Amino acid sequence: MRNRTVPALVPAVMLALLTTGPVALPASAASADSAAPSASAVEDPLLAALKAIPGLTVVSESRPTGYRYFILNYTQPIDHRHPTKGTFQQRLSLLHRSTDAPVVLYTSGYGMSTNPSRTEPTRLLDGNQVTVEHRFFTPSRPSPANWRDLDIWQEASDEHRIVEALKTVYSGKWIQTGASKGGMTSVYHRRFYPADVDGVVAYVAPNDRVNPADRAYDDFFATVGDTACRTALKNVQIQALKRRDRLVPRLEAYAAENGYTFTKTLGTADRSFEMSVLDAPWAFWQYSTAADCADVPAATASDDEIYAWIDQVASFAFYTDQGLDYYTPYYYQAATQLGWPELKFAHLRGLLRYPGLYQANSSIPAELRSRHDPKPMLDVDHWVRKQSSRMLFIYGENDPWSAERFTPTRKDSYLYVTPGANHGANIAGLKEADRLAATATLRRWAGVTGAATTLRNAPSSVPDDDMLLTRRPS
Repeated sequence: MRNRTVPALVPAVMLALLTTGPVALPASAASADSAAPSASAVEDPLLAALKAIPGLTVVSESRPTGYRYFILNYTQPIDHRHPTKGTFQQRLSLLHRSTDAPVVLYTSGYGMSTNPSRTEPTRLLDGNQVTVEHRFFTPSRPSPANWRDLDIWQEASDEHRIVEALKTVYSGKWIQTGASKGGMTSVYHRRFYPADVDGVVAYVAPNDRVNPADRAYDDFFATVGDTACRTALKNVQIQALKRRDRLVPRLEAYAAENGYTFTKTLGTADRSFEMSVLDAPWAFWQYSTAADCADVPAATASDDEIYAWIDQVASFAFYTDQGLDYYTPYYYQAATQLGWPELKFAHLRGLLRYPGLYQANSSIPAELRSRHDPKPMLDVDHWVRKQSSRMLFIYGENDPWSAERFTPTRKDSYLYVTPGANHGANIAGLKEADRLAATATLRRWAGVTGAATTLRNAPSSVPDDDMLLTRRPS
């Protein structure tokens, strides 16, 4: 269940920015003292405009080449339905180019990196970028936290207020984007506040419309790659479980050496080991490519080789209390609303000790475990299929999260699949005709004319962790 940001949508690494990973901006030669604006607040129209927004605090400013970069806090109601119940500070950043340029609204669906970087849509549009940290990811968490205030409508309402506030400064078109859990979050915002932005680009966004009806995921694993690779992945799981009496003590020793525990979430090292083994093929296809099939250990491999390979692709450190702690808000959302992949694991019958382990509730503390409400995902799916407009979906051909996709309307909405791509699928990796069409659509929505920037990268490029669902979200 990883977003390595659902069925654990993410391992310990935090994915950075959209699809190729946001491209970091170089600092200008004059940025050594970048924390200080070149003009006073009174003389600086942009700074004055930001400070004039009620509830918005400018925390810091730097000046990467060609841009100004602000870290901001915005005062949000803890509960938008009952705003008198208190407020919290939501962290966001602003990459400013021009007040009349398009604005790209981005969220990973998780926490927020404070390094200035641009998503693929921002680069294609040469626009401004507003990056929002999802509520309940620290430090954007109310204190005390009532976890019932963490749902898709509350986060959409957070983003709605931010858009309304910043539209007093920016006159251009708005495009929302995100990958994996961030892509899902973008869809949910569009569903509840369709007038906020002029288009959505959602990358590798899962759509778990009916949580238990997950045959699409089993079908994916029955057909992805070639027969030899699928067989090798099954065999390494079988061998790991057959050898658990020798391999689990290794995990226990590793955890003791590094201060990792299991009592708060999965309970024991044995349960953690089983979860990692179950997750290994998912993590493999989420982050690797068919070319990596050659590295899957044979059934005759040594204990060392099998343990090391599972640790490499699934990370034994992830399914510990410490590894899961950051992703608690994701797993809570998966358990309550988003859903998670429910796989059958038919090839492992007789080897599993913990039926029902592979679910979101396994990865959060007992006091947060909840019943799943199927209504929100059914509502969103119906809206996307029947009423949505100006939505662009990008999926990866070999990405397990792309097995259950959104189905857009024909109202200026489109879906493209990046050939051979994993969870890092993007516009740049599409077939040439699709890449040109998707780019033209995005620029038309944003009101941008002239020649488009050419972005190319290997379709297998992996996004930063804060963009991926962890199976372990993204």
